[in-house]
Amino acid sequence: MRVLIADDHDLLRDTLVMFLEGEGRMETASVGTFQDACARIEGDAPYDLILLDYNMPGMNGLEGLRHALSLKDGQRVALISGEATRQIAEDALEAGAAGFVPKSLPAKSLVNAVKFMAMGEQYAPIDFMTAVEEESTNALAEKLTPRELQVLKGLTEGKSNKEIARDLDITEPTIKLHVKTLYRKVGAANRTQAALIAREAGLF
Repeated sequence: MRVLIADDHDLLRDTLVMFLEGEGRMETASVGTFQDACARIEGDAPYDLILLDYNMPGMNGLEGLRHALSLKDGQRVALISGEATRQIAEDALEAGAAGFVPKSLPAKSLVNAVKFMAMGEQYAPIDFMTAVEEESTNALAEKLTPRELQVLKGLTEGKSNKEIARDLDITEPTIKLHVKTLYRKVGAANRTQAALIAREAGLF
């Protein structure tokens, strides 16, 4: 089983090599940049799996993943990352990645994941993919209804009541009513002030 590891952190790369080669049936190669990874994919005998770090020199995220997938008749490529979100993991799987591996995985689980993907399966840890991501609450946002937030967003974009009504597919008088209510809730006297308050609160 041949595995290529591309990660710019020397310690992590060496640790992965040690774990995988400790299995006895794995042959590994390792590089520290995306460019070097592409060169090895093109120049070496086919790999059973290529592990790419989501954030490393030249990688450019999912774009790099797609490029690696297109090389040399499309070998199996998986993402490994310490900070990628669940959305990035989902996008990677949809793009055709063999899997997504968080760097927080215990060594044994990581080795098993690599074996699983190298054998042709798609892998992503269930607990990571189903974890509820905590949404940061915004004090100003909590004062407003979802519809009022949509209207306020329209105001920050400089749209007229008519344009906001068209975007939200509701009547202009209803928009006027929402505007009046949200002015009172956020403490604004006019559209400009409401937009400024929203921006200062980091809403949009």
